[in-house]
Amino acid sequence: MSNPYIGSSFDDFLEEEGLLPECQAEAIKRVLAWQISEYLEKEKVNKSTFARRLGTSRSQLDRLLDPNSTSLNLKTLANAAQVMGRKLELRIV
Repeated sequence: MSNPYIGSSFDDFLEEEGLLPECQAEAIKRVLAWQISEYLEKEKVNKSTFARRLGTSRSQLDRLLDPNSTSLNLKTLANAAQVMGRKLELRIV
């Protein structure tokens, strides 16, 4: 008897289960939160100062830094990238 899952990928499994978009969104959010946290640590910028530079509240910044929260505001992300001296690149491939 042949195993139908031999040769398939984990992405194939997630897609079959209807979980792929959710898992991809969470992975992307975790990377973004990590990148912003690394910037704050490297540049020795505290959250209050960074939030002020973004023109947002500390609580909104905490949501942005929360790797489990996949609800994002693109304007906030673009502002964060600009404050960090970077640019936000978003593509659907």
